[in-house]
Amino acid sequence: MTPVTPADTVTDRFSALRPYQDDEVASVLSRLSHDDEFQAAIARFRLPRLDAVAPWLTRALIGYGLRRRMRGIHSITEFQRHIADYMEHMIERTVDGLEIHGLEALDGNQAYLFIGNHRDISLDPAFVNFALYLHNRNTVRIAIGDNLLEKPYVSDLMRLNKSFIVPRSSTGKREMIKAFQLLSEYIQHSIEIDNHSVWMAQRQGRAKNGIDRTDPAIIKMLCMAKRAENRDAPLAQIIAGLHVVPVSISYEYDPCDVQKARELAATESDGSYQKLAFEDMRSIAAGIVGDKGRVNLRFGTALNGGDFDSVEALTEEIDRQVLEGYRLYPSHFLALEKLGEHPELLELDDVTSADRARFEARLAEVPKELRPWWLRQYANPVINCRAPMLLDA
Repeated sequence: MTPVTPADTVTDRFSALRPYQDDEVASVLSRLSHDDEFQAAIARFRLPRLDAVAPWLTRALIGYGLRRRMRGIHSITEFQRHIADYMEHMIERTVDGLEIHGLEALDGNQAYLFIGNHRDISLDPAFVNFALYLHNRNTVRIAIGDNLLEKPYVSDLMRLNKSFIVPRSSTGKREMIKAFQLLSEYIQHSIEIDNHSVWMAQRQGRAKNGIDRTDPAIIKMLCMAKRAENRDAPLAQIIAGLHVVPVSISYEYDPCDVQKARELAATESDGSYQKLAFEDMRSIAAGIVGDKGRVNLRFGTALNGGDFDSVEALTEEIDRQVLEGYRLYPSHFLALEKLGEHPELLELDDVTSADRARFEARLAEVPKELRPWWLRQYANPVINCRAPMLLDA
């Protein structure tokens, strides 16, 4: 992976949103290793019983362990190598099989803007990075909403992992436009100047209902930088310069499926859902440690030669590639069968008795009042891939 040094990254114009650089790593790691809240968060997760009776001791142990682990990290690349080790352990424990397709067809020397469907806050881009790591390619810069950066230590960790900040909490139309203009310029700079790939989701927030659709607002934001230079710049030309590649990721089982079902049910009954404090952080932890079954990751074809004359045409092509690359597992068909809908879309020939037993055991753990929503998020991908006109996203 290419080292991240001040000479080949963005200028201070983007300092408020860009990832950290190599010359900032030492001070950030030192800050993290002495951060009481960070130590407390790790202690509650790793040493809950001891932390309940002797928090001072767990803080000391965690702090010592952090400083020891961080001693050999002097660059973003070295930090991400540690993450790759954790990814390998996580995959061994929680993934039954990881398949990666399409990456070999992409030029290893070209930077791409990967636009992917979004199911897990941290794991979607993490699997993309792991695939690139396995193929000895440079990892991506990751778009992450500022709503997730509830604590300074979270922001530090994300930016050490090459995340950059997407504004979602700006107030006022003028402020938001200015923030998105800078974001658009940063993404363009990453691809065209730094030759550094970027990953971003096709829509804001996870597709909790299992329906993957590209938000046209994402495409409009990407065009802002070029349109500021030339308001008549053709859409196809802008997208060709960004080397957009749709990416599909599918999980046989979602570790956050019950929480998503709870949110969907509350939104349906109350009109909205109010997240608890640090709920996103708990979702990240649940996604990492939870059982995922099989995982499939597919890189699509770069949208360089397309004749896209409208945002709608472009979003349709991204959606087409995302859905074409989406892997449907037995869990998806069994959920649709359980709902009793669209029997013409069912494909159960390859569903084994073990698949069915695993599905039923998992469903049995879901509270009864949430089961319709739980089933829907697994069934909807079948409908969306096979007969999307039947869905209203």
